[in-house]
Amino acid sequence: MKKMIVKSAVLTAMVTVFFSANVNAQQPQGGQGQKEPPSVDEIFGQMDKDEDGKLSKKEIKGPLKNDFAKIDTDEDGYITKEELEKAPKPKGRKRD
Repeated sequence: MKKMIVKSAVLTAMVTVFFSANVNAQQPQGGQGQKEPPSVDEIFGQMDKDEDGKLSKKEIKGPLKNDFAKIDTDEDGYITKEELEKAPKPKGRKRD
């Protein structure tokens, strides 16, 4: 009976180590995956609080807010999906 408990414990430990190694091997280096930027629809889904199909300065957050004037090409005070689709894509961060 004691041998069976020891064998079970050893087997459990081996299986745990095996699966832990597999999980770690599948993670991208640096612990962070390279995420694609959100789509225009995702951005509007998150930011268009009043659901009017356009983004006002009050609704926009993050880096998009800094480029509002560049993206709002018709200068009406709102960013439409079309304007956002035509906007220059942000460049990735440079790593040192």
